[in-house]
Amino acid sequence: MKQFLRPFCSILVLLCVALSVASAEDWPAFRGPQGNGISQETGVPLKWSQTESILWKVPLPAAGNSSPIVSNGRVFITCAENEGRQRSLYCFDRKNGKQLWMRTVNFDKVKPTHKTNNYCGSTPVANGKRVVVWHSSAGLYCYDFDGNEVWHRDLGEFDHMWGYGVSPVLHEGKIILHCGPGKRVFMTAVDLESGKTIWETDEPVENNGERNNDRKYMGSWSTPVIARINDRSLVICSMSLRVNAYDPETGDIVWSCYGLRGQKGDLCYTSPVLADQICVAMGGFNGPAIGFRMQGTGDITESARLWRKEPNPQRISTGVFTAGHIFMANAGPNIVQCINPQTGEIVWQERSGGAACWGSLILADGHLFITDQQGTTHVFKPNTERFETVAQNKLGERSNSTPAFSDGQIFIRTFQHLYCIGN
Repeated sequence: MKQFLRPFCSILVLLCVALSVASAEDWPAFRGPQGNGISQETGVPLKWSQTESILWKVPLPAAGNSSPIVSNGRVFITCAENEGRQRSLYCFDRKNGKQLWMRTVNFDKVKPTHKTNNYCGSTPVANGKRVVVWHSSAGLYCYDFDGNEVWHRDLGEFDHMWGYGVSPVLHEGKIILHCGPGKRVFMTAVDLESGKTIWETDEPVENNGERNNDRKYMGSWSTPVIARINDRSLVICSMSLRVNAYDPETGDIVWSCYGLRGQKGDLCYTSPVLADQICVAMGGFNGPAIGFRMQGTGDITESARLWRKEPNPQRISTGVFTAGHIFMANAGPNIVQCINPQTGEIVWQERSGGAACWGSLILADGHLFITDQQGTTHVFKPNTERFETVAQNKLGERSNSTPAFSDGQIFIRTFQHLYCIGN
């Protein structure tokens, strides 16, 4: 009997390990593997503090608004120093936080930005072998996982009084990047292996790209998302005035929906949220929100737009679609909302009990996580009837970043440290 049980137990252990590995996932891009803020991880910590469930933390040289990513055993984060003259990519061992390497791009110009937006607002993207980082005017860089530069590109200079903050995404061997804001704004696809441009599609801007013809603010900091609509892949991004869907192979604009021009200006900070066949886009600076069906070609505003509502709270954080609703955490005031994507109706809204949120919401293991500007991560249920809070986890350090979830662990960037949190 023992001879039978021994190989059986060995097989069982191997099966459990295999299932554990299969259920774990990397977090290789801003807002996760699918760019939608949804993690497949289970068993993630719900509660932690400065002295509880901290597996490791490492100091960072400067504050920043970019978020960590996790890929093939490594954690990547960007930092910037000396008024943006030095823009760096850091690589850490995910097991213990040991710094494996750091690569710095020196840039001899001081570009305009807002005091709340350091020169590292863009989150890197990786595929397990290559990591790509956009330093805006300082260039687009690709490294291997040992820190060797594979290639770099100068995509132009981007001047805006509030700086930059868009993150690159990967799709079928292409880097998709929304370049801007500024006088020239465009969407581009760059070959991951060679760094060569596959296509560029310009987006019209008014005046100098900072202010429109009415002298109101203008600009988009929206990171695109990849969608599969009617068996077709589309790159969807919120621009200053409209939401565009691009063909990822050619850069052709398949459709556009207008409605983001607001009373205070033409601004957008969030990524589009895809709610089944409906796209919801949020304007910035109390600007409008729109919902529309992703169908048709050309200007689909009249035929596909379902609703438009203005004004709204200041929205920098991107929401999550789950349980048939969109959950939002806002920058001002500190209000959490549950929204019906079909009508734009606010089902409920409550104060979080914390600070304003710039980082984006994440759904993991049946809970929603959002880190506010005071470094407190609020955990609550995606309850469509009421705000059901679970925990408020204080690190006591400011943060404008979005957590990364990988292999049962949570990685959080504050202005002072990079944390790895685990059970």
